[in-house]
Amino acid sequence: MKSFLMLGQSNMAGRGFINEVPRICNEKIKMLRNGRWQLMAEPINYDREVAGVGLASSFALSWVSDHPTEEIGLIPCAEGGSSLDEWAVEGPLYQHALCQAKLALAESDLAGILWHQGESDSYHGLWETYYQKLLTIITALRADLNVPEIPVIIGGLGDYLGKVGFGQHCLEFKNVSKELKRFAEEQDNCYFVSAVKLTANPDGIHLDAISQRKFGLRYYEAFKRSEHILSPLESEKNSLVLDEDRPKTINERLYLASYELAMGQITYLDFEQTLAQVQKPKEREAK
Repeated sequence: MKSFLMLGQSNMAGRGFINEVPRICNEKIKMLRNGRWQLMAEPINYDREVAGVGLASSFALSWVSDHPTEEIGLIPCAEGGSSLDEWAVEGPLYQHALCQAKLALAESDLAGILWHQGESDSYHGLWETYYQKLLTIITALRADLNVPEIPVIIGGLGDYLGKVGFGQHCLEFKNVSKELKRFAEEQDNCYFVSAVKLTANPDGIHLDAISQRKFGLRYYEAFKRSEHILSPLESEKNSLVLDEDRPKTINERLYLASYELAMGQITYLDFEQTLAQVQKPKEREAK
C-alpha cells in the first residue's frame, strides 16, 4: 500500500462543511487512526470538533482511479491554526508526524508528503523567513524517514484571504504564496499547486467543501505529472460526482448504513433491512 503524509494547518486538516458535498466512501482508501488502517471517513484529520472535508479524500480517490487494484493510506497530522514555527523539528507537531509516518512505514510505502500551511504566517513579515524554515522541516523529514527523494506537494493560499472574517488578518498571504511557489520551483521533487479560483466558507479563511474537492484533484495531478499545477483543471467540473457511478461494495454499504444509523438518518429497522440485503450475496457465495 502507498501512503501519504498530511501536514500543515486547518486547510489541510479540512474545514469544508460535510453536508455540502456527496460523501466519498471507497474501501481502497484507508486512514491511519489509533495505529490501525481504517476505512477512510471524513473528517480524516480530526484535529478539532469543527473538522470536516479536506483535500486528501479527492486526492486519494484520484489515486485509486489510476490504481484500481491497490490501496492508498492517508496519514493525518495537520493541526489547525499552527504556525510554521510550531512545525519546528524539535517541536511536538513535527515529532508526532514523524512518529505516525514511521508507524505507517511498517505496513506501507510512503509515497508523498502533502503540505498546506501559511495563513498563520501571513502577517508581521513572517513570510521573510518562511522559505528557510520550511526547507529545514522538509530536509529533516526526508532524512528522518530515509526518503530523500520523496515528492512534496505544496498548495498555495487562497485569493479570498485578507478580506473578511478570520481571513481579513492574513494581509501578507500573497507573499507567503510566492515563497511557497519559489520553494517548489527551486527544491528537488517539490511541486506547487495554485489555489486560484477556489472559494472559502463564510469565515473567509477556510476552503469550502467544493473547493477542497477541487484542490485535492489539483494536488493529485501535481503528484501524478511531477509538475506544478498553476490553473484550474478540466476535471474539476466533475468534482461533486466523484465515484458516484461505481457500485458500492458490501463493506462500503455496511459502513454507510452504520453511519446513517449513528446520525439518526435511518431507524434500526432500516439498518437491519440493509444488513439482510448485504448478507444475501455472502450466503450465495458460501454455497
